[in-house]
Amino acid sequence: MSSFSNFTDRLSQYLSLTKPRVTQLAVFCAVIGMFLATPGLPNLRVVAWATVGIWLLAGAAFAVNCLFEREIDARMARTARRASAQGEITEKQIVLFSGLIGGLGMLILYFAVNPLTMWLTFVTFVGYALIYTLILKPATPQNIVIGGLSGAMPPALGWAAIANDVPMQAWLLVLIIFVWTPPHFWALAMYRRDDYAKSGLPMLPITHGPEFTRFHIWLYTIALFATTLLPYATQMSGLIYLVSAVLLGLGFLWYAWRIYQHYDDALARKTFSFSIVYLSLLFAALLVDHYFRF
Repeated sequence: MSSFSNFTDRLSQYLSLTKPRVTQLAVFCAVIGMFLATPGLPNLRVVAWATVGIWLLAGAAFAVNCLFEREIDARMARTARRASAQGEITEKQIVLFSGLIGGLGMLILYFAVNPLTMWLTFVTFVGYALIYTLILKPATPQNIVIGGLSGAMPPALGWAAIANDVPMQAWLLVLIIFVWTPPHFWALAMYRRDDYAKSGLPMLPITHGPEFTRFHIWLYTIALFATTLLPYATQMSGLIYLVSAVLLGLGFLWYAWRIYQHYDDALARKTFSFSIVYLSLLFAALLVDHYFRF
């Protein structure tokens, strides 16, 4: 019984390297892209394989992120318990784990989906695990803005999996996540600013102060509201999506305005949590509108 418990604990440690909650949201957006890529139902076999492949490569990217940031994670209360930060999983083990699941993901995407999806997902892996983590994140407080493109790619990956193409509609979905990322992440950085001060990373609340960050959360949320109207403006979606986007956008604007005018950490935490629900419901509305459009 003890050996089984040790095995499950070890498995849980490796799983945590893939940042499951973040991966789930990314894969969810990719799956929405798969369903939006065709007028009817997509090939469910391709959907299943693409979901697994994208999930594995996303998990591999997050594992590499944990490897490169293990010393930074050890200084932050939010991440100090990660097995990589505590040294319970060695550098070699993380590299092997990431290589195994990442390589398996690439094989699945290449042979069971299509080469375009594999290469796009691999480029996304490089963009997040290497360019963002190693170059952008420690170099500029605009790291989350510039590097946000990698995190915004899942809808395009999903679209490519079904259509073997990435048309304008897919890039609109990428743009929505790209603009959503800064207010989402800066809300977290605000109530975790003491943690980020210890990390040594040039996060916006540390380099430019809370007031500057609060104002930029408000500005980016306004930009997000406008961006989410583009699918309707380009006739990609109908009234179900439009009403959903407006209502959800007004909710996000309300949180952002309160942060700008009357900030407290509890409000920033609620805003961060709402931003995750917001994106999930927005993409769910796209899916519902796709099949019940009027």
